[in-house]
Amino acid sequence: MTRRIPELLFDRFNVSRESRQKIEAYVKLLLQWQQRINLIGPATVDSVWERHICDALQLLPLLPPDTRVIAELGSGAGIPGLVVAMACGLEAHLYESNGKKAAFLREAARQSGTRAVVHNVRLETLRNERDLPQVQCVVARALAPLPLLLHYAEPFLSRGSMGLFHKGQDVDAELTEATKYWRMVVGKHASQCDSRGVILEIQEANRV
Repeated sequence: MTRRIPELLFDRFNVSRESRQKIEAYVKLLLQWQQRINLIGPATVDSVWERHICDALQLLPLLPPDTRVIAELGSGAGIPGLVVAMACGLEAHLYESNGKKAAFLREAARQSGTRAVVHNVRLETLRNERDLPQVQCVVARALAPLPLLLHYAEPFLSRGSMGLFHKGQDVDAELTEATKYWRMVVGKHASQCDSRGVILEIQEANRV
């Protein structure tokens, strides 16, 4: 990787100098931990900026204008949720059931000085939580088929949060299946990092 790739991405998405330093420190830590636990696909390590950081930063112009707090479901390595929080100075609530990945998220937030709360819980338990944070946007990447993803995200969507979900080439089939169970306002944004990818924007999701 050349130094030019991160700088081009930062310029493209208008990332501040302070946020650039946080994200660079995060990537360094990610690659260190990747040697011990599988945070990203091994085949994508050499293209972490193009495949992963770009995937997170492309959400910045899609966030609701009043966004202060976001939630990420199945956070894993914190892509996109933690990276978006670093880039925008937001607060992030990261939901991750794997204890080792949750430990990475806590350390990455600590080292970068990012406001993040890591919830080491299973997503199935969220609908039983009485004190969920008030978030303006909920995000998820490569987590589950859309009908199941909407089920996981419902506790946030039902409170007025927007959903921004990374999806692949099967997105239309997933939307067709999801509309059997949900009424929703859907927007599709072509991925800026993957020619086959789409960012789904979900609003006003209600069960049929």
